[in-house]
Amino acid sequence: MTTTVAMLYPGHAAEDDYALIESALVSAGAAVRLPVTITEIESDDHTVDAMAAVGEQDRLADGVRRAKADNPASVMWACTSGSFVYGLDGARRQVADIAALAGRPASSTSLAFVDACHRLGLSRVAIAATYPDPLASRFIGFLADGGIEVISLRANDIETASEAGILDGDGLFDMITAADHPDAQAILIPDTALHTAMWITGLEEKFAKPVLTANQVTAWQGLRLAGISAVIPELGTLFGR
Repeated sequence: MTTTVAMLYPGHAAEDDYALIESALVSAGAAVRLPVTITEIESDDHTVDAMAAVGEQDRLADGVRRAKADNPASVMWACTSGSFVYGLDGARRQVADIAALAGRPASSTSLAFVDACHRLGLSRVAIAATYPDPLASRFIGFLADGGIEVISLRANDIETASEAGILDGDGLFDMITAADHPDAQAILIPDTALHTAMWITGLEEKFAKPVLTANQVTAWQGLRLAGISAVIPELGTLFGR
């Protein structure tokens, strides 16, 4: 029997990461699907106001209604800034609404980052953010409320999710190099609009520490909520335990 984890994804940028992650899972023998439901957006600007609008309840409710056609075992709001912009308590209320509408367990990318850090015993992290500083800085407070200290933040002033979606591997490595700090136990890359799935193991080898990326932690959390544990080394340290 195949288990489905529904991904609610705002607009278009790096949603094909989920097909890559699904392929890695299936190749390892996991009977899973990670279908993506695109939620409506008016703007993909990396601003506080635009990302708050992306995460509004009516947009997510419409996505949930469409995703339920796949009969998912769990539902993920696959957006980091559209969840952390509401703060930790607000993000929890957001996914509680999704779970109530779906009749299934639900979470979001921001909450998945907190849970993934706790799972790996991480309390001090560096952040390599595509976002401009006003939005990126919101993630610091969110993580702090979740018991995680940000040692270093690099805000890269990429103005839209569409622009983040075309960043190449060299740009990604450069961005993370600028963000890393010797006291950070791991590096977090919070934008689901950024393609990262194909580079996780290479990043971990280069920086010699866990690298947690938005689409990776989203898939991990959704599988966990669906009762599935999979060891997939090519998806990084998080999937190795």
